[in-house]
Amino acid sequence: MDEVNVVVAHAERATLRVGDVFLKVDADQARIDVEVEAMALAPVPTPEVLWRKPPVLAIAAVPGTALGRLGEPSTASPAAWAAAGAAVRKVHEAPLPPWPGRGGRGLDELVAELDGECAWLVRNGVLPADLVTRGRQVADVALRPWTPAFTHGDLQIAHVFVDRDEVTGIIDWSEAGRGDALFDLATLTLGHQEHLGDVVAGYGTAVDLDVIRAWWALRSLLCVRWLVEHGFDPTAPGCEVDVLRSLV
Repeated sequence: MDEVNVVVAHAERATLRVGDVFLKVDADQARIDVEVEAMALAPVPTPEVLWRKPPVLAIAAVPGTALGRLGEPSTASPAAWAAAGAAVRKVHEAPLPPWPGRGGRGLDELVAELDGECAWLVRNGVLPADLVTRGRQVADVALRPWTPAFTHGDLQIAHVFVDRDEVTGIIDWSEAGRGDALFDLATLTLGHQEHLGDVVAGYGTAVDLDVIRAWWALRSLLCVRWLVEHGFDPTAPGCEVDVLRSLV
């Protein structure tokens, strides 16, 4: 009998692996709705949906191995990183999905959320005030109007699978929607800045590197409280706090 392995589990959702089947349990059915529809629309390899019985979604494993993990060196080749960039470009050039991304936040809402998170980090002594202030200054560059694209919304390197320098699958589409294309590129290279050149080369068009740096800072500042409250450690080597320090 296949063992049941817990891939991730916290108060909002859990993912279990049984053999080659992943069972995603999510109390928010809107996220599951987005994931299923986004995988159907995305012009790149995605997991096969096996069945769905709320609150559980069963999907098949994708072949290959993850591009890497945050906080660990990536063993993937430059060609694999470039292939990931090319795959992301295909997603960004696809027709826009009919729903907004990342909760439908506009620029004003994003600024308000960032201000609130920065205040919380300082007020609770989670991060030094000067680090938060300087990180907030770097993040400001990302806070500008952008042309909406079809974005994954949570394109961590662990969500991109490759085999022999080809992308074999992109998983976890629950945050997909209309958003800033550079946010996806920043999320993919967060903590792996040394691979940004390969990703941009595969992406195939010029990008504003200052905006990507800004999204690194902004994502790091927004994630720290959530990570702490859900039992993760943003201060682990190579993770969000280290990323923030490297930018300031």
